[in-house]
Amino acid sequence: MQSRRNFIKASVLAAAGLSVLPSLNAETLFFSDNEKLKKRAAKIHSKILTLDSHCDTPLSILYDNVDMGVKNDPKATGSKVDFVRMKEGGLDASFFAVFLGQGKRDDESNAKAKKKALEIFDSIHQTVNKYPHLAEIALNPSDAYRIQKIGKRAIYLGVENGYPVGNEINNLKEFYDLGARYITLCHTKNNDICDSSTDEKGAEHEGLSAFGEKVVQEMNHLGMMVDVSHISDQSFYDVIKLSKTPIIASHSSARAVCNHPRNMDDEMLKALANKGGVIQLCILNSYIRTQPANPERDEAFKKLREKYKNFTDLSEEERANASREWHQIHIDFPEELATVSDAVDHIDHMVKVAGIDHVGIGTDFDGGGGISGFYDISEAGNITFELVKRGYSANDIEKIWAGNFMRVFKEVQKFATI
Repeated sequence: MQSRRNFIKASVLAAAGLSVLPSLNAETLFFSDNEKLKKRAAKIHSKILTLDSHCDTPLSILYDNVDMGVKNDPKATGSKVDFVRMKEGGLDASFFAVFLGQGKRDDESNAKAKKKALEIFDSIHQTVNKYPHLAEIALNPSDAYRIQKIGKRAIYLGVENGYPVGNEINNLKEFYDLGARYITLCHTKNNDICDSSTDEKGAEHEGLSAFGEKVVQEMNHLGMMVDVSHISDQSFYDVIKLSKTPIIASHSSARAVCNHPRNMDDEMLKALANKGGVIQLCILNSYIRTQPANPERDEAFKKLREKYKNFTDLSEEERANASREWHQIHIDFPEELATVSDAVDHIDHMVKVAGIDHVGIGTDFDGGGGISGFYDISEAGNITFELVKRGYSANDIEKIWAGNFMRVFKEVQKFATI
């Protein structure tokens, strides 16, 4: 009815010889501008190299039998990443994590951890080799750009938690030869390398251990990036002091925006930038926005960890059952999801503190990552859209999505050849 009235009004004015402009209210103007920004964001997203520096998809492959060659439903399967959705989301490259939770630290347990890590390495290689038309293993920064040009996904490997290194420094070279290009020094518990940011027992080494110092030095020598996500603040500063190359935080966020010990405070962000490193925004809900109390959910996860011995020393059947029960808790006791806007608030803050050259994205998908609007990798373009809305240039966005990380990657590999 309103459009008909506008048409009649325009006709009357035109008959009287008066010019008329279309009536544009604020909502119409916003819609028009929004569509222009979406088109601009889509154009940028399709042209640049996009890289996710951390996902735990090998867990889905190994324990949930997720087929990476088909599009999986994240609600039904819990899976956030496959090669089909990577293409849909315009994600060109990803680091698949060889992840192990922290277990006992005796010789027998260390040997089991290494054996399991080798199994995960093998599962990644087998999966990528199964779909050579969709993806390819990448080893060097230039590989991602080459693989992008032929329309496939570049799959890099990283080790999350130095646990499988045990006390054997030579294991680093073995993992490097299998494709690992970074190691997250620890996970949620202290290990033989360093203290964790979240071990309820507190500091054990007061930062890096003596063995941990050797690990950092050997990683520098090999050309492996040192990943400081999960490690304690003192461990972080020890790495900053010791490493001869820039360091990465493959999946961390800003503590000033969300006060969690896994996130980095402003002094750490400045120190990381001064070292030439990069922090990769983690898309895990509780690291993006402080969550309201959810005691039933917390208790369910606590009981699950107790039932499965903190997910260590499990049989294949136990691991599969634990994975299914983990996903079910997410369904039964859902979180209040943070938004893409909440996530980009972290980018804004980290750019303000560390600078545009020191920020990137590491989703932690399939390891807990997922927010409203970026629930799985098919929605990666929504981050770019939000960045465009906030005035980031195409050059800025290219740096955030891959450029900054690749710069560090190149510097680390260059040092290894010196």
